[in-house]
Amino acid sequence: MSTLASIEPISSLKRAAELVNRVRERREPVYITQNGKGAAVLLDVETYEEQRRAFALLKMCLDGDRAIDEGRSKTLAQLRRARAKRHT
Repeated sequence: MSTLASIEPISSLKRAAELVNRVRERREPVYITQNGKGAAVLLDVETYEEQRRAFALLKMCLDGDRAIDEGRSKTLAQLRRARAKRHT
């Protein structure tokens, strides 16, 4: 993946098929601007889904950290004792 951002004005969307092909081939986003300001990002589906999965995993990690900080977690030993009680 190139480190240089691909930036296009919104008028480039007239060539949408060309932009989509470029995004698919290079697997890097195209940043769409409108009046000189960021308006949208065009990503290939695989990259988008990978990023969504990575974000979901990160969110789960942060939720787990928050649960630990708030005392809403149990140690492995506590879970094993609770399990053993249920099965006796």
